[in-house]
Amino acid sequence: MKIADNKITRLFAMVIAAIAIAASAPEAAAQITSPYSRYGYGLLSDYASSAQRQMGGIGYAMRSGRQINAMNPASYAACDSMTFIFDMGFDVSHYNRTDADGSKDSDWGGSLQYITIQVPITKWIGMSAGLVPYSRVGYAFGSDINNGTATHQGTGGLNDIYLGIGLEPLKGFSVGANVGYLFGNIVNDVYASQTGGSAAIFEQKMEVKDYSLQFGAQYALPLNRADRIVVGLTYSPKKTFLGKTYITKYLQSSSGSASSAEVIDPGEVSLRGNFEQAESWGAGVAFDRGDRIHIEADFTYQPWSKAKYTQLENFTATRLADRWKVAVGGSIIPALRGSYLKRVTYRLGGFYNRDYMMVGDNHVREWGASCGFGLPVQQAKTVINIGFEYHNRQATPVALLKEDYFQLNIGVNFNAMWFFQNKLR
Repeated sequence: MKIADNKITRLFAMVIAAIAIAASAPEAAAQITSPYSRYGYGLLSDYASSAQRQMGGIGYAMRSGRQINAMNPASYAACDSMTFIFDMGFDVSHYNRTDADGSKDSDWGGSLQYITIQVPITKWIGMSAGLVPYSRVGYAFGSDINNGTATHQGTGGLNDIYLGIGLEPLKGFSVGANVGYLFGNIVNDVYASQTGGSAAIFEQKMEVKDYSLQFGAQYALPLNRADRIVVGLTYSPKKTFLGKTYITKYLQSSSGSASSAEVIDPGEVSLRGNFEQAESWGAGVAFDRGDRIHIEADFTYQPWSKAKYTQLENFTATRLADRWKVAVGGSIIPALRGSYLKRVTYRLGGFYNRDYMMVGDNHVREWGASCGFGLPVQQAKTVINIGFEYHNRQATPVALLKEDYFQLNIGVNFNAMWFFQNKLR
């Protein structure tokens, strides 16, 4: 009984420590430079780990005892009953942009992506906690206005600290839920300068302090002793965002002397009832051959056209569209034992995303391809995941701005037998 009590105490201590580290860490949202991120809440993330991104961002039907899958909390029930898992990821990106007039630009970005842990509670219950990005905002560009020019700039993003649990009430069937704290700031600035010398800065700052919910289910159907089909489903309900947004107007006279800041009425606006998060559905089907082969296809649907996004004075009207995404990918380990190259995990994937943001009457679509390797560390269960991604983002039917970017993502997946009891004491 004493051993069990120590095990539970250690378990909860690790969960609390992980949440504390995540909360004090820098924002998980990567530093990006995409003008498309000025619309809505920025570019959305799907909670995919480094290994999952190397397979096109799949995960709804992924059920592994060696990987943390925050995309579907039902997967936590599949964790090894004696293994503690820690996973964190970084990325570095190089962006190339081509404007409608043919002018080109490039930039670099990247930072910490996520921090997650997973621990077993019993043989049929698993728990996970971590910090993952919800959205990312980062851009700076100029445009012409009547009798002057305008400069647009935005930074920030939203992050989610979650605590999740998955359980397997029936053999092969598991359910789970993530409960999170959604937080972050999004700042959008418009600097308007007139030919006569006067200027004004319009700033909108959105502060989100909210909760998040996600539910998931998975069912594994054995085909024989080695093969199985896994079906996964996730759901997040529609809800209003909680928090507030400010609109501030800074004026500057033609002489160059700055006046005091003036807050445009109504100044502070509550997000409740004015800004909403769309419900989200995710479904996937996968084929597994033991621990060596995983092949999966996923579909994501989010009806953002039904979510409220209130128009604010002095800022461009934002229209939201229904988002859908298709992702396919897989991995293979040539052999679980043998030479080092045979024990490396080889991954490949791709996706197509019709995004939720609209630019005028144009939808924004994105497609990409990825590959990567899971490099096992000698004499340990730790795996270093190194992946490469190519993304193309563009408005349609009018092309407008075209973005191509290349990403290097690195993840560290640490597995430890923390709950193994040595019987030779």
